[in-house]
Amino acid sequence: MLTPRPDGRVESQVPVLLPIMGPRLQGQLHPDGRLELALWGAGDLGRLRFSALAGPFVHAPNLVTTPSGGAYAAQSDPVLLLRGVTYRGFTPARKCAPWDRTAHPKSRVSRKGARRRIDLPWAVVLLESRGPDLIVSAGADLDEAERGLGLSVETIVTEAEHYALHCDQLPEADPVLRSMVMQGTHAALSSVRRDERGRFDGLAAGLAYSAPARTYYRDGYWTLQLLLKAAPAVVHAQIDLLAAGVQPDGEAPSGVIVSGPEMAHAWEALRSTVLGFDWIHRRRADWWSDHFDSPLFFILTLGDYVRATGDTEPVDRNWPFVRAIYERYVALSPDGLPVKPRHDRDWADNVYRSGLVSYDIGLWVGALDAIAELGAAQDPELAAEAKATAVETRAAVAAQMKRPHGGYPDYLDVPAGVAEDHLTLDSLTLLRHDAVPEADALEVLERVRQSLESRHNDRQGFGDWGMLCAYPPFSRRGDLRSKTVFPFRYHNGSDWPWLDGLYAGERLRRGLPGWRYPMVRWWEFCLSQGWMGAVEYFSPPWGRGSLLQGWSSLPAAVALAHREMVLNGDPD
Repeated sequence: MLTPRPDGRVESQVPVLLPIMGPRLQGQLHPDGRLELALWGAGDLGRLRFSALAGPFVHAPNLVTTPSGGAYAAQSDPVLLLRGVTYRGFTPARKCAPWDRTAHPKSRVSRKGARRRIDLPWAVVLLESRGPDLIVSAGADLDEAERGLGLSVETIVTEAEHYALHCDQLPEADPVLRSMVMQGTHAALSSVRRDERGRFDGLAAGLAYSAPARTYYRDGYWTLQLLLKAAPAVVHAQIDLLAAGVQPDGEAPSGVIVSGPEMAHAWEALRSTVLGFDWIHRRRADWWSDHFDSPLFFILTLGDYVRATGDTEPVDRNWPFVRAIYERYVALSPDGLPVKPRHDRDWADNVYRSGLVSYDIGLWVGALDAIAELGAAQDPELAAEAKATAVETRAAVAAQMKRPHGGYPDYLDVPAGVAEDHLTLDSLTLLRHDAVPEADALEVLERVRQSLESRHNDRQGFGDWGMLCAYPPFSRRGDLRSKTVFPFRYHNGSDWPWLDGLYAGERLRRGLPGWRYPMVRWWEFCLSQGWMGAVEYFSPPWGRGSLLQGWSSLPAAVALAHREMVLNGDPD
């Protein structure tokens, strides 16, 4: 349905949905004449109706062009231009989010000449027809919306085109790889959100993860792999924001809520009244309290930031949290490895993993190395202790986790008699942080190649469509909930581009062939399905997750980190 062009843009003869995410404005543009709009931190705005765009279509980050029109999103203000269309109506949102149970007054709609104004209780939308052009602007208040409407058509087009060019970070590559990097860069850059005053307001996980507006430790970590070079100041600001969620005992939630006043009020009303919500989200700013992997990602973020920039200021300020996190996980390691309770609070949040979880232990080893490195000047005593603990932890991994058949389990809970031995991509955190001997790492990578690359695994039954995040499907039905109950869905075998990037990176840093398949096969499948942009996850029997997912930029980040090798081609 979608064909990548030599210039990195993507063309189609048929209309496809275009996700749009700017620093403030976001939405889904249906070329048949619908635009669903939202404002970061405020909530849903409503649905705009207009005359359909006629193809063929050429897509780029946050814009689409046709022979007679198109759509362009500005960057400086929350404003969008629709060219060559006729206005047909606007239906204001009745609540700021689907879960909003608070009572709101009815939105006020007024018109003066070519301008329409919609006053929602939490935002303002302005619409203005300028000949064949329709301008759509929004804001938390009238001043913000007016600033956007003050931009000329030419300025909006220029900002949109310049942004698309900025996302074109690998112009020497072939069309598939170039367009993947372009869209991956867009996914990372568009995750950078702002408040109505232009201040940093977190890294959004994706288009479907903005109500309540929140920023994650885990998703943000994989997203910032591209931003460390493209926008290091953003990473510094993200550290400051995430630090607010770390507790004195080293606990941290899955994410930190950054909603504006109306949405925050609606969310708090829900959190404090629905049975069980205040147990899941224990504090007002917590999104899903006490996640097992979040504190480790906070330390890994500090380590990556210092290595990329040399700036130790965030480390100096947050060292008490680093110490608390270290002490927390040492206390959880009675036999040298941190033991995860039986709950669903790490990245596999549909699975009740317990005991020794390869994914989490890989992160712990990486965090120990980061503490040893960061603490050399800051806290030599703790740095030395962490270094010794890292040695002991690697030995414990070898002694307790390597399976008789080779490789490492998804999770292993010896006291409970639990062993989920299937192969998973998330266990490659053990390789990323050198938690296992190199010979074992190479063995694991070969097993991944044969079992998790769908092109080599005819037992999965759906042909050549990308990477499986887990195979065979989970054997312990009682450990699963929600979407993951179904084989090949969500954590049970879907293709997650961030995991593809993790795998491609491990092959590239070892000089192994076979990196291109995980790097681009997911994108080729998206193009074949008409999915514009970096999706969250997908599988042939179950479809896709969210659009414009920030951490799905990891394949692009890996391609850029290994630029020379990637441009030389994959002999596999």
